Amino acid sequence: MTVATQLEILDLRHFSARQLRPLLETESRLWEQRLRWNYQSSTELLLQYLDSRILPGFVALDRGRICGFTFCVYEGQKAVVGDAFAVANDPAQMLQITQSLLHQLLQLLQHSPGIQRVESQLLLYDAGSIDEAFLAAGFTMYPRLFMEYDLPPSHDPARTPTLPPYVEILGWSADHYQAAAELIHESYTGHIDARINDQYCSLHGSLRFLHNIVRFPGCGVFDPGASWMLRDQRNGALIGMLLCSRVADDVAHITQLCVATAYRRQRLGVALLEHCIHNLTQSGFAAITLTVTEANHQAVKLYKDSGFFIRHRFDAMVLDKS
Repeated sequence: MTVATQLEILDLRHFSARQLRPLLETESRLWEQRLRWNYQSSTELLLQYLDSRILPGFVALDRGRICGFTFCVYEGQKAVVGDAFAVANDPAQMLQITQSLLHQLLQLLQHSPGIQRVESQLLLYDAGSIDEAFLAAGFTMYPRLFMEYDLPPSHDPARTPTLPPYVEILGWSADHYQAAAELIHESYTGHIDARINDQYCSLHGSLRFLHNIVRFPGCGVFDPGASWMLRDQRNGALIGMLLCSRVADDVAHITQLCVATAYRRQRLGVALLEHCIHNLTQSGFAAITLTVTEANHQAVKLYKDSGFFIRHRFDAMVLDKS
């Protein structure tokens, strides 16, 4: 294909936000079409970082015209591939440009001193469509599902979820920040998702994960009014949690749903999900989305039984040198 001889790949830091804005706005429209996700706030945040010229990454040019980009973020001994996107006349050409960018970025990361782990989840790409560059670099692939629940118009009062008499449901409060991080860390001990996101493996990482959800728009704009916690009234312990973000005016995204290990098999996850669905219905939302690891069969069954359907399959990619 002629694109291989005409493609030029340069350092991302040579380019300004103004030069890359048209490409990012094209990507933002694709997020809306494919995933019902208004990506504009994330685009604006990324453009700010691009103008600071601090993000490691690459830009692809086809005969001098910008046609793709990729970047990563360093977090101590870990790097996260944040994005890879290209435009072209046909899908095969677009994927070829994306693969070229990823090969270049992964080669950089493999030769970066001190980097022991690399993670990535590129939601726009179908599972298996961009795995060539990652498999060549020794990554492990974890198929994941992007699921959706379409809310019906309803003016009925929200039903009270069925809970054990000693469990109460509360709205999100920042007062429970530490306890929420402890719950996340405990819930994912030995869990497959802790292999995909190592933040789950420590309390410090879980605090960082929670901070990123609440403060930054990467997973939508956090909605405290649509986020819920379960508390054991006998001892005051936080035992369950569902966090929601707004990814469009009428679309919510569940960023976290977890129940403490000792309280499982009591349908507490179902109760949280039902409460969330009815609350969002009354608030005029049209849909709820979430992501889940395909091998997490119990969670997938929970979501399917609750009425979610699979909208899209994508991959999580992990390289752990240790």
